[in-house]
Amino acid sequence: MIISCSLSRSCLLTCLVGTVFAACTSRDSGDLAKAESVTTPASQRMAVVVSTLNNPWFVVLGESAAKRARELGYEATIFDSRNDPAQEASHFENIVASGYQAILFNPTDADGSIANVRRAKTAGIPVFCMDREVNATDVAVTQIISDNYSGAVAIGQYFVKLVGKEGKYVELLGLTGDNNTWNRSKGFHSVVDRFPGLKMVAQQSADFDRAKALEVLESVLQANPEIDAVFAGNDAMAMGAYRALVAADKADKVRVFGFDGADDVVKLIAEGKIAATGMQFPKVMAQTAAESANSYLKGERNFPKKIPVAVELVSQDNVRKFGDYGRK
Repeated sequence: MIISCSLSRSCLLTCLVGTVFAACTSRDSGDLAKAESVTTPASQRMAVVVSTLNNPWFVVLGESAAKRARELGYEATIFDSRNDPAQEASHFENIVASGYQAILFNPTDADGSIANVRRAKTAGIPVFCMDREVNATDVAVTQIISDNYSGAVAIGQYFVKLVGKEGKYVELLGLTGDNNTWNRSKGFHSVVDRFPGLKMVAQQSADFDRAKALEVLESVLQANPEIDAVFAGNDAMAMGAYRALVAADKADKVRVFGFDGADDVVKLIAEGKIAATGMQFPKVMAQTAAESANSYLKGERNFPKKIPVAVELVSQDNVRKFGDYGRK
């Protein structure tokens, strides 16, 4: 088990659902998390369960949720599921047994995570999903998620504007069990599929992982050396794709489009090395989850099943307005 700890500057962000403050959490060992579960009163604790901490975007999501929970007066512990449903289930068992008051949850799998949320609900622990959803409407109190489809539509439109109505492209998919993967893909294809001259030469999963994306695109380039663009379902994969193109001496010929709003990609957009991304505002989702949990614990019960957060296109035209996982 990994528990994160670092300090970062405060950041005020106005978006669809409110104001966000920058991340601050603590990094420590799994043993300390267990010790805290014994010594800290349950009425003052929130668990933050994140799909992976092997991606800076999810680190920001988890740390921001924990930071806001602490600002509201709770102890907060981050649990890293390492993209492993079994590890996630183990975390939920520990959280339920330890008597946490609420769970701020970023699922590993839309279907596979339902049982974990139901287990917490049965134990009387409310769950608030953030960024990723579960395919059930009766287990989580609410689900705070990006409008992935509309965000990908905007990227598709910008893709056609830059690439044109003819060309060859590769699509890198995320985790196949995550609804975000398919909502982004469907939104993107709702635009580009209108143009028969745009040919998708390969569509493969790289699990939202930078290293896997690099390997996948390297393999694809061997069979399809002449491509014009890559659409990656998240920015980690966009970075992996970009590195593969650099290694193949094609980075200045192939346009890369991502999704997330990760700082490293935003910086490369400013440098003209990556074409665009969709800013998801992880801090907004994290803050909203923590504040919703706090309201629930104080008696509020009127929550929408889903709270959508708008995604904004980030390109060279407006990149100076963005940074630190949101608007400047």
